[in-house]
Amino acid sequence: MNLNQNKTPIFEALKKYRNNRIVKFDVPGHKGGRGNKELTDFLGETCMQIDVNSMKMLDFLGHPESVIKEAEEIAADAFNAEHAFFMVGGTTSSVQAIIMYACKSGEKIIMPRNVHKSAINALVVCGAVPVYVNPGTNKNIGIALGMSVFDVADAIKKNPDAKAVFVNNPTYYGICPDLKEIVKLAHENNMLVLADEAHGTHFYFGENQPVSAMTAGADAAAVSMHKTGGSLTQSSFLICGKNIHAGYMRQIINITQTTSGSYLLLASLDLARKNMALNGKELIKKTVEFAEYARSEINKTGGYYAYSKELINGDNIYDFDLTKLSVYTREIGLAGKEVYDILRDEYDIQIELGDIGNILAIISAGDRMFEIERLIAALSEIKRLYSKDTAGMFDHEYINPAVRIAPQEAFYSDGKSILIEQSAGKISGEFVMCYPPGIPILAPGEEITKDIIEYIRYAKEKSCFLTGTEDMDINYIYVVGE
Repeated sequence: MNLNQNKTPIFEALKKYRNNRIVKFDVPGHKGGRGNKELTDFLGETCMQIDVNSMKMLDFLGHPESVIKEAEEIAADAFNAEHAFFMVGGTTSSVQAIIMYACKSGEKIIMPRNVHKSAINALVVCGAVPVYVNPGTNKNIGIALGMSVFDVADAIKKNPDAKAVFVNNPTYYGICPDLKEIVKLAHENNMLVLADEAHGTHFYFGENQPVSAMTAGADAAAVSMHKTGGSLTQSSFLICGKNIHAGYMRQIINITQTTSGSYLLLASLDLARKNMALNGKELIKKTVEFAEYARSEINKTGGYYAYSKELINGDNIYDFDLTKLSVYTREIGLAGKEVYDILRDEYDIQIELGDIGNILAIISAGDRMFEIERLIAALSEIKRLYSKDTAGMFDHEYINPAVRIAPQEAFYSDGKSILIEQSAGKISGEFVMCYPPGIPILAPGEEITKDIIEYIRYAKEKSCFLTGTEDMDINYIYVVGE
């Protein structure tokens, strides 16, 4: 459509509203900040004055007819999509909406097991049944990969009644599958293709990036604009292709999305879309240059391995996202989480995650070269001061689970909490995961094995932030049928 990407309908309407000096007899109760001076001093008057409720001149997120509708149309054009929805519940809400659109209770969905917990939570809510494709593991760096086209084809052949194929594009670590071929396979078998692009916003705006979901012909994608697109935390886009009925998708979204959408988040999406549409090529080029420089310097240090496109094998590593600074740490005798903690506690450097064998630093054009140099120098010093023997270290991040019952059935089944150490052979009724990245070690309905128990023990030993169980200390786990 080639709509005017300079326009920001929501942001412009908010500025007009603020200048009108409207008397406020509606929510929120802070009344433009006057009712909470400390918060206003912290966030600023402008922020508080545009933290408003839905009204005629600002439209209604659940049923847009004016400025939000126009902003959606401009965003869809920017993403080369048929429709775009502004989401204020994070990309979690986007992931869950696209799954709940595609699948009803008892229907199958093909997906890799290394999905974010939001995808499996969607199955708990809607009752869909997962057909997991083992993404495979690169034992040299210990991470789960993308789905192999061969494995997807096999899953489709064995489950011709599946309604959709769900894909990570990319994974947290930057691994991309052969999305075009997966879309072709799925569509030939009358299945929708749904993409979790929480870490792939820049694919739509940069040059020489891995293929985006919409370019590959996928039907719907959850795009986390706040991660690499510059909007405020918790803001996201849900974008759709021509096979999606936009009216029904909005109904699905409105089941769970708040009726009090934050205009701070909406305006940030509007402005971030404009910025990426107009300046994305330059911004992402700078991001890649930062990441490539850091990779090169870190690899010169020795001991670490900052991996890149050399991993590509044309199958379950079909492409790699060069903006991701993923670094394997095991060869210096430290878990990624240990390096993560040292960077934060000793060097005041906050990176995105540290897991069993890797760290991930999110790079953007908003970084500065001296900060990149500071990270490189800190990693070099950590190697010199803290490196140790690798004996006894785990060599992989992912354990392929055995699914015994559907997630919804397991989550709502009767059972009891028992010590994790005594749970081998039982069926889990809840999640266990390290966060970030939020990929479950165990999900409801999966068999607990000795390997999984040992992995949980090791993750706790390395101070990974474990979550998911009712027991906040992760000593007990709820098991089905006890």
